[in-house]
Amino acid sequence: MGILEKISEIEKEIARTQKNKATEYHLGLLKAKLAKYRAQLLEPSKSASSKGEGFDVMKSGDARVALIGFPSVGKSTFLSLMTSTASEAASYEFTTLTCIPGVIEYKGANIQLLDLPGIIEGAAQGKGRGRQVIAVARTADVVIMMLDATKGEVQRSLLEKELESVGIRLNKQKPNIYFKPKKGGGISFNSTVTLTQCSEKLVQLILHEYKIFNAEVLFREDCSPDEFIDVIVGNRVYMPCLYVYNKIDQISMEEVDRLARKPNSVVISCGMKLNLDYLLEMLWEYLALTCIYTKKRGQRPDFTDAIILRKGASVEHVVSERVPSRPCRALATGAHQLSLASLSWP
Repeated sequence: MGILEKISEIEKEIARTQKNKATEYHLGLLKAKLAKYRAQLLEPSKSASSKGEGFDVMKSGDARVALIGFPSVGKSTFLSLMTSTASEAASYEFTTLTCIPGVIEYKGANIQLLDLPGIIEGAAQGKGRGRQVIAVARTADVVIMMLDATKGEVQRSLLEKELESVGIRLNKQKPNIYFKPKKGGGISFNSTVTLTQCSEKLVQLILHEYKIFNAEVLFREDCSPDEFIDVIVGNRVYMPCLYVYNKIDQISMEEVDRLARKPNSVVISCGMKLNLDYLLEMLWEYLALTCIYTKKRGQRPDFTDAIILRKGASVEHVVSERVPSRPCRALATGAHQLSLASLSWP
């Protein structure tokens, strides 16, 4: 039995198993096995040929945004509208067959936008070049999930399932669990909160499934078995995601209002160029970028040359970004004074 067949069998057994106190340990073991097989599936094959066109695109600019979605939802049209890059767009599916990069210039920042080929159901298992698409999405700072507003919530749930199965966690925080394998001493389990989803016995069973018999585990929040498995595996990616519903000119106003009120969602129309400015504002907010302007002593600030930094950056980051070779001398001589209106002090 191959890995795909084993994954399918475990998923079927999880689906038909009732969730209650008597089956929680069995379900925990099944989820641990499922995570192991999925990790094996994503490992590159040693016998695979190295020939062929890859999706490797050099990371450039101040941030990277991955544009993913099913075929013919408007990704290429969106890229052409927001950047100076022309991506082929047509009414048939799979118009884009490789990764096409573009650059969005917004508030002095250069944001790299990657138009990825449309993925299909089963992409996590490699269908439709799904592995390459998802691998590039893992390197992004923000994911824009382009959805067809005329097809309801079907596309969103399928894409979330595909990304979830390969370790991409959308709009979630990393579980606050301390986990450290040891060479001896058995399993030390503690928690600072009351646990309602995991027990010490379940934690030990999951660790034994991964052949871990000596470790320190400390739960600082009430986490599920799936979140604990994510901590053990250690290769999960937590990133913000914007759900962008395109083609709103083809649905009713009531449906547009319903979609616009959903969390982390924006409604647009690439065909009629509706609400694109608001989408850029939301993207800037999700990237958490800050513009810093410098000035020479006795002169006005230069607002044409901004330093783009992540939210939470300190004055030291600003100086090292501007004068990386000698930051201390720059501070001492006052070669650049900071316009600190936009900096938040701790």
